[in-house]
Amino acid sequence: MSTIVVQAFITLDGVVQAGGGPDEDREGGFEHGGWTAEFDERDGGEGGEIIAEWESRTEALLLGRKTYEIFAGSWGVWDEDAEGLQGELTRRYNRIPKYVASRTLTELGWQNSQLLGPDVPAAVAELRAKPGGEIRVWGSTRLARTLAEHDLIDEYRLAVYPLVLGTGKKLFSDGFPLSRLELLGTRALRSGVLINTYRPRRDQTAG
Repeated sequence: MSTIVVQAFITLDGVVQAGGGPDEDREGGFEHGGWTAEFDERDGGEGGEIIAEWESRTEALLLGRKTYEIFAGSWGVWDEDAEGLQGELTRRYNRIPKYVASRTLTELGWQNSQLLGPDVPAAVAELRAKPGGEIRVWGSTRLARTLAEHDLIDEYRLAVYPLVLGTGKKLFSDGFPLSRLELLGTRALRSGVLINTYRPRRDQTAG
């Protein structure tokens, strides 16, 4: 059985939109893109080491349309021979399967990518039931909500930034299903970011 892991860079008020760059996702007039940068610059490389360790376990990506397009336009075209984490992740992401939930896309240009089809929960449940490692969800807030509604998330890994933006897409938006989580571990980085790992408490989860 594979493990579906939702990972996110998230603010104290729950925003996950466009942490990586100013033009990553301006949907809704979002003007705070790149909000992780000031913290990442002062963490002494701790954050990069954690991401490298997380992604060494990634056997597949599970993405919504918007996040897929962002990833395909970055990791899908960047130089695999780049130094450090960028090159390492570019090589890995190019080679592993990418499963995409979309009602509008009909073709996927990034290598090893495929659409999940009209019944996303059933397709994901089938993927999860197969032997394998971690299936990684980045971003993809609507997809994460759908997965939670069908009890298909095995773990959340959240890098919580000491920042309140007051606007932007949230991972746990209004209407997200009631979910009780067990804290598996936490780690404070010198930048002030907290790395929290949670597992759903399925014996007490009301969906």
